[in-house]
Amino acid sequence: MTTAVMAQEPIVGTYVNESGGTKVRLSECDAGVCGTIIWMKNPVNDVNNPDASKHDRPVVGLQAVTLKSTGSGAYTGSLYDTESGKTYAGKAKFSEASVQLSGCVLGGLLCKTQTWQRE
Repeated sequence: MTTAVMAQEPIVGTYVNESGGTKVRLSECDAGVCGTIIWMKNPVNDVNNPDASKHDRPVVGLQAVTLKSTGSGAYTGSLYDTESGKTYAGKAKFSEASVQLSGCVLGGLLCKTQTWQRE
């Protein structure tokens, strides 16, 4: 096993968002770690995407998280919020039971933070 794979193993898994309505599977990908929406309590299409041609695509199956390790369980990358249609420059901090995601748009003027629990 390579060092990069060993460093990422603890974060690979399925996480549930704060509302319990969405599950995201984090797995290794070429970018580092990618998160794909695998389940929604109330599945919807990507109607808030700024690209109108994507409004008909289902949110389940979308890659919404792309992260690269910065060391010590911290990551940076991009986070797509399907509820707003915004892509945030994001940070993630992992623990054994959860991941805390923070993302900002407009140069840090609009930020959100959520903690997802490992399933």
